[in-house]
Amino acid sequence: MAILGNLISRSLRIRKKFTFKLGTPRQYQLQTLHRLLVKAKDTQFGQHYKFQELLNSPNVMAQYRSTVPVHNYNKMHAEWWHKCLEGQANVSWPEKIKYFALSSGTSESASKHIPVTRDMLRNVKKVGVKQLYSMANFNIPPKSFTKGILMLGGTTALYEKGDYYEGDMSGIQAKNIPRWFRRFYKPGGNISKKPNWEQRIRLIVRKAPQWDVGTVCGVPAWVQIVLAEIIKYHGVKNIHEIWPNLAVYIHGGVSFEPYRESFQKLLGKPINFIETYMASEGSFGFQARPGVKGIKLVLNTGIFYEFVPFNEDNFTADGEIKPNPKAYMIHEVVEDVEYAVLLSTCAGAWRYLIGDVVKFTSVKEHEIVIVGRTKQFLSLCGEHMSVDNMNKAIDMVQRKMGITIKEFTVAGFPYQSLFAHRWYIGTDDMNVDANRIREIIDQTLAEVNDDYAVERTSALKELFVEVVPNEVFIDYMRAKGKEGAMNKFPRVLKGDKLKDWEQFLSVKSV
Repeated sequence: MAILGNLISRSLRIRKKFTFKLGTPRQYQLQTLHRLLVKAKDTQFGQHYKFQELLNSPNVMAQYRSTVPVHNYNKMHAEWWHKCLEGQANVSWPEKIKYFALSSGTSESASKHIPVTRDMLRNVKKVGVKQLYSMANFNIPPKSFTKGILMLGGTTALYEKGDYYEGDMSGIQAKNIPRWFRRFYKPGGNISKKPNWEQRIRLIVRKAPQWDVGTVCGVPAWVQIVLAEIIKYHGVKNIHEIWPNLAVYIHGGVSFEPYRESFQKLLGKPINFIETYMASEGSFGFQARPGVKGIKLVLNTGIFYEFVPFNEDNFTADGEIKPNPKAYMIHEVVEDVEYAVLLSTCAGAWRYLIGDVVKFTSVKEHEIVIVGRTKQFLSLCGEHMSVDNMNKAIDMVQRKMGITIKEFTVAGFPYQSLFAHRWYIGTDDMNVDANRIREIIDQTLAEVNDDYAVERTSALKELFVEVVPNEVFIDYMRAKGKEGAMNKFPRVLKGDKLKDWEQFLSVKSV
């Protein structure tokens, strides 16, 4: 096995030395759009929007934008995807949909059904192979390529709904992993098909010493919980006493920064942290360069990107996209501007607003960071506070106070004829000074966000902090049926979700 690891590692490094003829980002993306339009031209969607005429147009991109409107999930589902759920074929992609990914529901509809096509499953595998090649850029021990890969995702026991199956995207992916990969895949088929999340975790915790894990994949909050449970159950000091060859943690879904300090405490030695960009709608990219904060978008695996500046010209105050927004292709973007992402995909999504807001850290390398969500930001009075701002504030609190904050959320509300924010901080360090947390958050936000600083002198009158045990956040997710590796606690609470959370807290405090 050691020889195999060296061979794999060496082959990746040899491949890195070869120079391959590459197209430009613009060429890749126009070719991708052309292939999507050709394949879908005879679908109901393609005929409705006359894809064949688009393909004959002298300027396909301009014609595409003027013909096909922007869709959010609700619009795409109401007009098209509901037909797929009813069993119709060739709706927005030329096949009958066998799988639907259930989203975690942090915004918009509480239970989204995202079509997962055969082409999209191939997309996920292709991006995975590209990420494997990129591993040659990281300082990963050769033997790690022969070790197990623990994927903490949804159950592979998908729910059968007549003609189709539904479940977490991670569970659908695991059910369709290549045969050669199964020898590396942990926790294995028997455990991953258990439908109950807590039962799967108990089995993973007990069986952990039987596996030689080199890589762990999953959402930070739940991976952290699982690793802590393994350490506690087996009475060891850190996870490397169980898995000495653990060298890579592949994470995504939320910013890792609020979890970094507490995650390090679970380790016995340094490992590589590699970020990916995946969602129920597909696999989009991965961190390809060590020491560089940025996810490299993959431009030639069946996903066409458009980028809409996240500003008042294109979005309402509630984060709803306006008709006919100004959109840019990959070669037209600039760095340090916030963009909402539109996708056209090989799963039949067309000019689809996924809800993520990104910034380009390198246009040349087409690398991005995710700074928030179109619906998860606070701007009651013009403070324009993004999730990225929030993460920086929480990270500063942890550094200055030496505490661990595993979860947090923020709400805005009217206060004394003006406005206020209330932060709910999840930590097991319950003797902390909430006023000191408030001071650090307020100061940090004023430093990183000029709009916030201005509004704190006028309309944003007050900032409140409420410290709650971290277990409360976990219990809330359980109560809402959202416990599991693919579910994330929303960073901003509004409307009914805020009312549910406040009611839950009032019951817990009784």
